[in-house]
Amino acid sequence: MSKIKKKKGKKIMYVFAWILGIIVCLNVIGFAINKIFFSNELEAISPYGEMVEVNNQKMHVYSMGQGEKTIVLLPGFGLPLPSADFGPLMRELSKEYTVVTVEYFGMGFSDETDTPRTNENYMEEIRTALSMAGMKPPYILMPHSASGIYSEYYAAKYPDEVSAIIMLDTTPSVSMEPNIQTFILEPRNAKILYGFNRLLQETGLSRITNRLLPSDQTVENGYTENEISDNKLFSYHVVNDTISNQVSSLNDNVNEVNSVVFPSEIPVLKLISSVSQKQLKDGEEIQKNHLNRLGANAESQIIDGSHGFFQTHVTDISDATSNFLKKLN
Repeated sequence: MSKIKKKKGKKIMYVFAWILGIIVCLNVIGFAINKIFFSNELEAISPYGEMVEVNNQKMHVYSMGQGEKTIVLLPGFGLPLPSADFGPLMRELSKEYTVVTVEYFGMGFSDETDTPRTNENYMEEIRTALSMAGMKPPYILMPHSASGIYSEYYAAKYPDEVSAIIMLDTTPSVSMEPNIQTFILEPRNAKILYGFNRLLQETGLSRITNRLLPSDQTVENGYTENEISDNKLFSYHVVNDTISNQVSSLNDNVNEVNSVVFPSEIPVLKLISSVSQKQLKDGEEIQKNHLNRLGANAESQIIDGSHGFFQTHVTDISDATSNFLKKLN
């Protein structure tokens, strides 16, 4: 009986070894194909805006419109090509305002960097990039997701340079009970997730998985065929050390901003997605606490959409922006 069990055990081990060997071989083949045929595919795409020098590296700044007021769009985590992703919103807002998208280091056409992803560094990089592109404060900051943290820090340090902030479902700068989001953002867990996603990218498997995911970047939502195509290509190269460092630093950045007094004289409109508020544990209470932290000049509005509603609710954002800024005049 024991001999039969040993034979079965050996067969199972052989099968497991063969499966493991096949997986390794497929990964090696995928890695080789990805490097040989696709490593330079982004070089054929020209930046939409201008490349400016920030700390001896290149950062992409893209602008539209000739309005008197300047709105600065700042991207959240994981946007492969913010200048394309914000395209429909930029075109709508540029009818009345000057609109600028800043692509952080590690995103879109901008270089990667080894500089720590602190609030201070993000703030100075934004300020320098805008200045080098010929933009002059005060700015209306329009951050998405994690960029809300950098925007609050910017406003606290240079209140004269920020006339208002319009938040697109931004990360609340308040203490939160442990949840799936805070768990993922723990540095160790973020690095594990990064390693897995980097493996998918380097072996080319992300080309398959990304195609299976639904996208709101459609012609019906105002995107051009060029923006859709370019963003898809950049999505195959989005995972890098700079973005990993940004994710790993977010909890520390939130805690730092939470300890800084926000200048209550700066008006804030927070547009909150209905989906995010429902998914976040104690979402309504957290958003209320965030608005209280921002002071008496902060107000909010619910947008019936997902966290990426800037892709699908351009008119709602534009109308809310116009109504909010007209009140300030």
